[in-house]
Amino acid sequence: QVQLVESGGGLVQAGGSLRLSCAASGPISRVNDMAWYRQSPGKQRELVASISRSDVTNYTDSVKGRFTISRDNAKNTVFLQMNSLKAEDTGRYYCIAEVVRNSGSSNPLKYWGPGTQVTVSS
Repeated sequence: QVQLVESGGGLVQAGGSLRLSCAASGPISRVNDMAWYRQSPGKQRELVASISRSDVTNYTDSVKGRFTISRDNAKNTVFLQMNSLKAEDTGRYYCIAEVVRNSGSSNPLKYWGPGTQVTVSS
């Protein structure tokens, strides 16, 4: 069973920093694209940043210049460095990964982690 587990969330003051991590484990042959989403109360889940296996990145406009997504392919892990945090960055952050398993079908499947809470106080 492929699982994703996020860590690194917490409470931080505006202007502070946090580093999120998400590790994929299980019967994994390869991890393709990985991404971070967030969901704030009363809002839809939105894409924050994504990264391909070859390190091509994409960011939503509101985090450009403040957040950096990176990955470690050897450890099937994706990171999100969040600097200059604002109150509007508050939300639950979810990791998603497209995984090719080393058992069963070779078609890639998308897996979500349970999320980690980020709260920015103003």
